[in-house]
Amino acid sequence: MSETIMVGMADYKVGKTPAKLMTVGLGSCIGVCIYDWQLKIGGMAHIMLPSSNESSGGKETKYADTCIGLMLADLYKLGAQTNRLRAKMAGGAQMFTFAGKTSVLKIGERNAQAVEQELQKAGIPLVASDVGGTYGRTICFDLDSGQLFIKTINQGEKVI
Repeated sequence: MSETIMVGMADYKVGKTPAKLMTVGLGSCIGVCIYDWQLKIGGMAHIMLPSSNESSGGKETKYADTCIGLMLADLYKLGAQTNRLRAKMAGGAQMFTFAGKTSVLKIGERNAQAVEQELQKAGIPLVASDVGGTYGRTICFDLDSGQLFIKTINQGEKVI
């Protein structure tokens, strides 16, 4: 029987098969999973905000620009190699409607863009994503198969 490793908000965890990584309550947050398909090891981060530069502190694991690097360092310690890494992400919803069109309030969209940029900088292809919409998600990443299971509020379930 496989262990399910829970990933809290503004945190990340790494593991190896047969474990599964899971996070709940993704609204505008992004759940990003990075996976070495050969070694069947991976990590999941629950990213709350795009950039540590726009904020007055807080945990490094809260931001796309700092958390992904920390998670990658742990994956490399487990033997992961950049050329075998693949990424998937989910979340980034627009949970509230705001008057006006200011992009500052589009946190979900900005989170998704920031995660994509960090993956690009690290040379990791984003092979699947389920982002946007106006609904929350719970995700579970199977480190054996590399499948990301997504449960949504009123939108059903899907696998990417």
